[in-house]
Amino acid sequence: MRQALTLPPDMGPVRVVSSDRYSPLAESLAQALTRAGAVPAPEGAAEVAVLDLMSERWGDTPAALDELGRVQEYSLRYAVVFELRKADGKPLVPRQSIELSRDYVSSPTNAIGTEGEREILMREMRREMSSAVLRRIGAVSERR
Repeated sequence: MRQALTLPPDMGPVRVVSSDRYSPLAESLAQALTRAGAVPAPEGAAEVAVLDLMSERWGDTPAALDELGRVQEYSLRYAVVFELRKADGKPLVPRQSIELSRDYVSSPTNAIGTEGEREILMREMRREMSSAVLRRIGAVSERR
C-alpha cells in the first residue's frame, strides 16, 4: 500500500491548468490534490501554486495484423507533460513527461466491442496517469 500524498505546508492554494479546458485528467488531479490537503485556488487569485498540464497526447499504433492485413491488436499510448510551480513561479516539480501504454485486441468483425474496450482502457489509463503525477509530486514533497 502506498502512503497518502502529503503536500508541503507552505504550498498554499493550488490551481490545475490544462491545455484542454475540459480535461478529465485535470479534474481528477484537482480533486486528488484537494483530498491531499491542497486548498483550491479561488478564481482570479494571482498568488497560487500551479500544476500545469502542458500537453496530453493519445495515440494508437497497430501492434499485430491478421493474414488479410487487418489490424488485430493495437498499442494505446498516453503521454502527459506537466510541471508544478510554487506561487512565486519557481518550479517545485520541474517539467517532465510520463508515458503509459497498453495493448488491446481489435476484432475487425466486431468494431463496437473494440470501441467499448478502448474507452474502458482510456479511463483506466487516465486514473493511472493521475496516480503517476501525484506520486511524482509526493516524491518531491518528501525530499523537502
